[in-house]
Amino acid sequence: MVSIPEGVFFGGGLPAKQMKLVQAWIEIHSEELLADWELAVNGDEPFRIAPLQ
Repeated sequence: MVSIPEGVFFGGGLPAKQMKLVQAWIEIHSEELLADWELAVNGDEPFRIAPLQ
């Protein structure tokens, strides 16, 4: 599990290289992730977010 705003892992984990990629993706897409979280909490379908290129 990863905290969206901070990009901190607090459940499970990844190798360092993959962790940095996930944290970069979170930083790039943080607004989209938070908007999707709100949709999901309200029972709505979240939008697709582009992968890291």
